[in-house]
Amino acid sequence: MDIVFKCPNCKQELEVDAAATGQEITCPACSKTLSIPAADASNTKAENPVTPPVNPGREHRHLSVPVSDAPVATLIKKALAPLDSIAKDGVRELKIKTIRHGDCREVGHDNFDKVATDVLQKIGQENIISINTINYSFIELGTSKMLTDFGILIVYKG
Repeated sequence: MDIVFKCPNCKQELEVDAAATGQEITCPACSKTLSIPAADASNTKAENPVTPPVNPGREHRHLSVPVSDAPVATLIKKALAPLDSIAKDGVRELKIKTIRHGDCREVGHDNFDKVATDVLQKIGQENIISINTINYSFIELGTSKMLTDFGILIVYKG
């Protein structure tokens, strides 16, 4: 016959043989020393229960949820507001615009300065945070040669 009882410290449900009544043991959950209570009708369990196990092949463990008087900690925090809604509230986000020299060339004409000027005027001087030069390499499809070119990277409030 088994005795089923709860640890007085952590409320972990324990099950031991009735022959261990009165012995001191260490709770496997909280490591506190406790005494095994005497067997009575309310805490005894037959060796061969009549009801079959709930999950055959799985160990059935008696667990309980610890109770605490401390305030409950929030485990799931509220998600941040989407950037679209922040922009509607008047807060402006940082944006980046890259202008590559190779994209501004037409047959016989180099329009890089014109394109860069037009973009900067659209953004507005008060919104520009920085303008940085960039160098990049690419393979020209016609000749399969590696070429190097330049451009600008504009960081601005949008």
